Amino acid sequence: MITFSKTNLEGVLQVVPDIFTDFRGQFVETYDEKLYKENGIDVTFVQDDISYSKKDVLRGIHGDNETAKLVSCLYGEVYFVVVNCDEEAKNFGKWQSFILSDENRIQIFVPAKHGNAYLVLSPDGLFSYKQSTYFTHGKQFSYRWDDPRFNIPWPIQNPILSERDKAGHYV
Repeated sequence: MITFSKTNLEGVLQVVPDIFTDFRGQFVETYDEKLYKENGIDVTFVQDDISYSKKDVLRGIHGDNETAKLVSCLYGEVYFVVVNCDEEAKNFGKWQSFILSDENRIQIFVPAKHGNAYLVLSPDGLFSYKQSTYFTHGKQFSYRWDDPRFNIPWPIQNPILSERDKAGHYV
């Protein structure tokens, strides 16, 4: 059974699948379109992406105004953050964090106008995105990981960042 639950952010859902483990390893159902739609994730996913990163790499805060995502950590462990980036919304800047890993298999549904970021806590991390739109270069918004408007308490002082994430590109 897959459990769907609301989070502190409107529209953001946490999905916890059953994990079947035996002497051979584990089996996890990661997506069932009918079940997900019945539980509030009524989008069509058109693109899947995977990102591999090493410990202390921080990616994000990125998103756009059209794309919904279903994210998970396939290997390793990450500190994952979702931020309401709709500057016209009363809840702009509200955020919530989660620990996603290959052990808990938790997924997070991130609606459009929300940014997401993650920090790799394990030696390596493999992160997965199901997306509702095709990626278009230049369409995303990007905020600095330490943007003072969000005041996110990251569990690191000096993460490894891309040039884009060092600079941030405010909308």
